[in-house]
Parts: sequence; C-alpha cells; structure tokens
Amino acid sequence: MQRRLLISMIAVAVAAVLALGIPLAIAISRLQVDEVTQQLHRDAQDTANELQVRLSAGLPSPVRKLAESLTGRYVVISQNGGPTVRVGPKPPPHDSLTATYSTSDFQVSVSADDSYVTGNIVKALLLIGLVAAVATGIAVILGLAYARRLLRPLEELAAAADRLGSGDSSPLGRRYGMQELDRVAEGLDSSAQRINELLSAEREFSVDASHQLRTPLTALSMRLEEMIAAAEHPDVVREEGAAALAQTERLAEVVGQLLGRARRSASGAPAVASVDEIVGQQVIEWEPAFRRINRRLTVTGEKGLFAYATPGDASQVIATLLDNALVHGAGKVTIRTSRTRRSVVVEVRDEGSGVPAELAPRIFERSVSGAPGGTGLGLALARTLAAADGGQVVLVRPRPAVFALFLPHATADVEERPAVVGPA
Repeated sequence: MQRRLLISMIAVAVAAVLALGIPLAIAISRLQVDEVTQQLHRDAQDTANELQVRLSAGLPSPVRKLAESLTGRYVVISQNGGPTVRVGPKPPPHDSLTATYSTSDFQVSVSADDSYVTGNIVKALLLIGLVAAVATGIAVILGLAYARRLLRPLEELAAAADRLGSGDSSPLGRRYGMQELDRVAEGLDSSAQRINELLSAEREFSVDASHQLRTPLTALSMRLEEMIAAAEHPDVVREEGAAALAQTERLAEVVGQLLGRARRSASGAPAVASVDEIVGQQVIEWEPAFRRINRRLTVTGEKGLFAYATPGDASQVIATLLDNALVHGAGKVTIRTSRTRRSVVVEVRDEGSGVPAELAPRIFERSVSGAPGGTGLGLALARTLAAADGGQVVLVRPRPAVFALFLPHATADVEERPAVVGPA
C-alpha cells in the first residue's frame, strides 16, 4: 500500500509539472523568438539612423565599421547611389531571423542564426527541468511521509481488528487526528467494550448460576442422606422422598429463573407472596443440616405477612443467609419476621463471633469472604436478587451477626406495588 500511495503522489506531481511545464516552455520559446526579433530590429534601426544623421551633417559615414560592430550578425547596408556593404557570415535562408529598417538614404538589414535563439531556449528549458525535478523530489519526500503517517494507523487498526476477531477484546485506545481513521478506531473500541460487557455478563451469569444451584443441590443431597438413614421406616422415607422431590422442583425453578433473569419484563414483575410460606420452605430445607451438627433453627415474629417478591429469589436470599449462618456462625439460628411502615423484614441471626470489623463495610462486595476458600459471591448475589424485587439486604449488626431482608410490604388483596424499600 505504501508503494501505491507513493506512485500515486509521484504521478500527480509529474502530471502537474507537465501540465504547467509544457505550456510554459512553449511560451518561453515564443518570447525568446520575439525578443531576438525585436533586438535585430533595434540594431537595424540604430545603425540606419546613425548613418543618416552623419550623412545629413556632412560627416563621413563609416558603414563597414558600424556593420562590424554588430558581432555575430549578418549585416547588409545599402545606400542610395552607393555601394552595398555585407558584413558577417550569412546564415541559411530557412534557419535565420531578419529585421530591416530604412531611412531616406540607407536601408539596413540585420540577420541572426537560429542557434542564438535555440541557446536561450535551451537555457530556459533547463531551468524549467530543474524546477520540475525539485518539485518531483519534494513530492517523493512528502509522499513517503504521508504514506508512513497513513500506513501506520491502518496497520494498527488491522492488528486491532485481528485481535478482536481472535478473542482479545482489549480496546485500541488511540486516535490519529484523521476523521475517517478515528471513526474506525472508535467503532473498534465500541465493539471491544460491548464484547467485554457480554463476556463479563456471561462469566457473572456462570458464577451466579453455579452458586445458586449449589444451595438446592446441597439440600437435595441432605434429603437423600436422610432417606438412606431412615430406610427401615417407610413413613420417614415417604416424607423425605417428598421433600427431595420438592428440592428437585425448586432446583428446576432456580435454573429457569437464572435463564430468564436477563429477559424479565414488566409482566414478570414480583407479585404478592406469603412470607410465612417462603420462610417455612427454608426451615424445612435447612433444619436437617443444623440438626446434624446439634444446632437449632427457630422461627419467631409476626405471622401472616405478605410482600411483593419473586418466591424463588426471596427463597434464595434467605437460603444464602442461612448458609452463611451455618458455615460462619455458631449456636442457635433465629429467623425473625416483622413489619415496618413500608417493609416486611426477615432477619437471620446467630450466636457466633460475627463479621470482622474490617470486612463489615465490604461484606456485600463480590469476592469478599470471611473464611479461607470462600467464593465471596453469596451475599453479593443475595443483594442483587433482593434489589431485583425492589428490596434490600443489609447487615443490621456485625456481632453477633444479624442480616435482614427488606421486601416491599403488601396485603393479600392489594395490587398496586409500592416504591423500592429499605431499612426504615
């Protein structure tokens, strides 16, 4: 490409030089012919006038001497009633310029060879050729500089496009001061940003999905273990089998919620849900896990509360808080339900050492965990799920730890949904 640009610029420069140089050479040639002709006419006029003046004054007329003073010319002087004087080499008839001037007694003819004119024309053409060569050289230098300036950004843009196509979505981040190239660079950077956002969303979805699926899978595993342990008691096996089936159905519901979260529309907005049912389901799922390590799980507070919520998401939030209390807490775990002016509050508290002071301000950030090997995703995901329903998850007290889920308050027969709520 650099070679093509250079050849194009040189071609333009040569065409411009020819377009200007050829008419200029023709004009200079004509000017030289006109100038030599005028000079011959002046020589003939001056010589004839001087001879006439000297004759009129009665002075001797040095005809030959005056003719010889015109060096390089062929001079013919004729006098009325006198001889004709010829001085100088006679040029060829078709390769000469001649000028004649006459007075009352003299006629002077001055001729010059074309070589005199040709020499001047050659000098002028050499000067024009030198200017053309300089102009072409400047065009070559400018062409090389412009080609390098244009080629380097194009190579960088091509390399950025190749990287983008191979999966490297790092932005180019450069502008070149040329509108067309800058528009291409901005397009590549915008594409890289969109790809990064899509990849980030995909990674986040994968992580969230794996984390959300872990809780019902753990509960299902515990139910199956209970079934194995109670194999000699048919009633217990039947009860545990029904619970395992419920866990399986909830697992399928979680998968559906994950897949449809990005496409949730107004028609899929949270509806009125029974807080007692959501909490009761979580107690059924988590009580065996606490009983297995000799810890109690109790429920207190108001009954008959309703909130605007997606049952699956609210269940997942409470499950995350119970899992947090099971892994990081100690002693009895209490689920307490209450109501404020705008919110339904579900608190989960335990009797452990609580959240370290240095982690409390950042406990809901992704990748922040209070235990070695933790993912740090549970509380961050719980806050996201609560916010999707217009609610909020907060750390009410760090020691002993008390987490609370705030959901918009509702009654069983109310359809209008209130604004987003938080701690009151």
